[in-house]
Amino acid sequence: MFKVGIGPSSSHTVGPMRAACLFAEQIQAQGKLDQVSYITTELFGSLGQTGKGHGTGKAIILGLIGYSPEDVPVQQIDSLLSKVASTQSLMLLNSKKITFLSKGAIIFHRRKTLPKHANGMTMSAYAENMLLFQCTYYSIGGGFIVEDKNFETQKSEKNGDSQVEVPFPFSNAHELMNACQDNGFRISTLMLKNELVMRSENDIRSNLLGLWNTMQECIENGKRTEGILPGGLKVYRRAPALFSSLENEKSSDPMACMDWVNLFAIAVNEENAAGGRVVTAPTNGAAGIIPAVMSYYHKFVLPMSDDTACRFLLTAAAIGILYKKMLPSQGQKLAAKGKLAWHVPWQQVR
Repeated sequence: MFKVGIGPSSSHTVGPMRAACLFAEQIQAQGKLDQVSYITTELFGSLGQTGKGHGTGKAIILGLIGYSPEDVPVQQIDSLLSKVASTQSLMLLNSKKITFLSKGAIIFHRRKTLPKHANGMTMSAYAENMLLFQCTYYSIGGGFIVEDKNFETQKSEKNGDSQVEVPFPFSNAHELMNACQDNGFRISTLMLKNELVMRSENDIRSNLLGLWNTMQECIENGKRTEGILPGGLKVYRRAPALFSSLENEKSSDPMACMDWVNLFAIAVNEENAAGGRVVTAPTNGAAGIIPAVMSYYHKFVLPMSDDTACRFLLTAAAIGILYKKMLPSQGQKLAAKGKLAWHVPWQQVR
């Protein structure tokens, strides 16, 4: 549900980077890495139509070098891409130099689509003119990718139909709330018990706090970084000026806190637009909502303890799962463009 990634899009940036990195790792697993002389990528559907504006090509380059959205050094991205452009080559998995031409290595098919999904990409590795390995991937939203051969199985898992048996499964809000009431659980407690099937409590807690720290860092970067956002529209960042205004303002208006909520969300959204590190929640387009709400609580209600942060994120994940289960075809669009609202009694969260 929550993943660390980079902007501006979970489906057009995070997913393709994961696919490119996986492709390189699959070549390595076959023992063919040293044979590769060049790689081509064909982008179809929405990736082909809007990929340039979403940085899809850049993400593919970074993935082939061996970076994942979680560990890519954000401050070095421009220099890494400049080196590839100037040398017309890249280091595949940081170990094998291959040719990578600015024209031809990545092909944007603006009027071609693949039958299974709108975000399709086919990657091909060659030894001179001999095809070594080819694979088609689909970026199905939220940073998730599936291979063509596993499309139906992996797509159902992504939509919340887990193959792992959990002690408290639920398919809708009614089942979730009943399970909580029958067992005397908070929503977060139920989610924790389900997560414990897959990993230890220490790992769960560490991952959740890592997400919260990344969200806070994203807000800090967004509210202090000035300048123009990438793209040709010359849009200036608004968060720094809003932050300065709120810091210097002494308002008695009880609704003034909402300006801070807007600041937190705008700061994240502008970092996302600039290709910064964000937490997909569950998409990059919706990445500002949860950090803004958590930061509001932290600043205006009570300093958010580690326990509270973990409970909040577990509860939010449960709600996100409901969207994914009930709206598999529209959930990503709703999360990215809609206003998310779902009533949960506060005592369930606390």
